[in-house]
Amino acid sequence: MNAVFATGRNEVQRTLRRRMAITYNDLFLDIRRELKQGGVIDTTLEARELTCFGVNKTREELTRDGRLYAPPELERRVRELTARHLAGEPVAYLIGEWEFYGLPLDISKEVLIPRPDTEVLVDQALPYVQSLGNCRVLDWCAGSGCIGLALASQAPQAHVVLGEFSDGALRICRQNTRRNALTGRVIPMTVNALERPDRALGEFHCIVSNPPYICEHEREDMEENVLRYEPSQALFVPDHDPLLFYRAIGEYAVKTLKEGGRLYVEINRAYGRETTRLFQSLGLRDVTLKKDFYDNERMIRCRK
Repeated sequence: MNAVFATGRNEVQRTLRRRMAITYNDLFLDIRRELKQGGVIDTTLEARELTCFGVNKTREELTRDGRLYAPPELERRVRELTARHLAGEPVAYLIGEWEFYGLPLDISKEVLIPRPDTEVLVDQALPYVQSLGNCRVLDWCAGSGCIGLALASQAPQAHVVLGEFSDGALRICRQNTRRNALTGRVIPMTVNALERPDRALGEFHCIVSNPPYICEHEREDMEENVLRYEPSQALFVPDHDPLLFYRAIGEYAVKTLKEGGRLYVEINRAYGRETTRLFQSLGLRDVTLKKDFYDNERMIRCRK
């Protein structure tokens, strides 16, 4: 009787262990369901990134090993990451990287997370930069370096300076330059956007920038996770001077762009007309507003 009982108990335990085990694919699907229930929009992308990072596999490896069982400790890690994300922590900061314009980028809390909206800026500047051949480009307020690196990766004769004042952001710029094998043509440099630029920087054929442009009073309309986790110095400008960085960028462009050279900037959609008039008053020509994927005025293109 005892032997029969013991055999039955062992079978139950084996069955429970099988039920508790989960394949990598089922783990991914579980996480995607949790994110959907939590109100996340891009559930497939974020579930995939959290699962890959948590189990230490590439996307290809996750697909290949989808039917294999995930070790319990890795499953726990993925679920802990998911809980932190549902509590507000952005995926890019949890996993320490994000993709922009097809490039893998290191990301830390010292830089903004690259947004799809900013790819519009690259789309606008890229044909011009490619048409120049051998040229010099400045990415002003570079952050992670995403814009300048995207241009350098798609325009093989372009030489790009990533100008950034934050030491933490400069470190990320250097990491991303190395990660994408662009050290031969991309140079991260300390540049204070609000001070007179060093003449040693020389002239440029193109300047691109996504500077701080959100006014302090706009905080109340922003998502809580952005306010809690992303660097405020890369986001905000004083209410009394919403065009602070655009004035500095415009003045610098007038002095350092080659004749006919172009300036491309991302803007606060609430100040599109004001930014246009500012650039015109500084002597920049053909100042044109461009819209993003959501039909919002998102960037300005102009030339010297």
